[in-house]
Amino acid sequence: MGAEQQDATDEYGIPIIPEPGDAAARKRQAIIDAALAEFLAEGYSAASMDTITGRSGVSKATIYKHFGSKERLFLAVVGGVLPTTYADLTPPARTLADAPDLRTALVRHADELTRILLRPEIMLLRRLVIGEIDRFPQLGQLWYRVTYDMNNAPLVELLTELAAKGELHVPDPKLAVQQLVAATVGIPQLTHTFAPATPVDEAELTRIVEAGVDLFLARYGTGPGWHGPA
Repeated sequence: MGAEQQDATDEYGIPIIPEPGDAAARKRQAIIDAALAEFLAEGYSAASMDTITGRSGVSKATIYKHFGSKERLFLAVVGGVLPTTYADLTPPARTLADAPDLRTALVRHADELTRILLRPEIMLLRRLVIGEIDRFPQLGQLWYRVTYDMNNAPLVELLTELAAKGELHVPDPKLAVQQLVAATVGIPQLTHTFAPATPVDEAELTRIVEAGVDLFLARYGTGPGWHGPA
């Protein structure tokens, strides 16, 4: 692999690693799996390339041949897994666009998003990115963009549509989405980011999500029972 090819990155500064052939692809995946486990467990600085080599069953020379350096390996592995964070999230359009009961649909969506983000592997990834944000700011930028593209942007579009139908009064849909996420997902996510030993209380999660949606609708709702704007 030439030096120019090894230095290639995408718009976020994540290394672009050319796709290998079949045999090399199996080695590549073994390296990625081993590296991700090591980085999640130890962080970037303390992660051992020897441990990654042992876990992957691939020689250190092969690892460097594929990825070039420990730094590029870290960026490629973590940057590669971040876009899959929301893979299981039901697109908001399926549950909100024509929902017979907007509150129920909003609660369902926020509850689903919360439970995805509280998965242990995603919380580990979140803490890893936060811990390395000064060294690798491109990972924070990538995660922000993934979050916006996969969840916030579709919600902004839907709130705009619902406002046009008169079902919501939303002067600033982007701000309204941020407020909705903060009032629902944001509370348990913050707790479990910095207090990982905190047990997940199912009833409390439901209470937080429902209260956050009710707060959102009290400000932006136009239907019976919702106050809407003052």
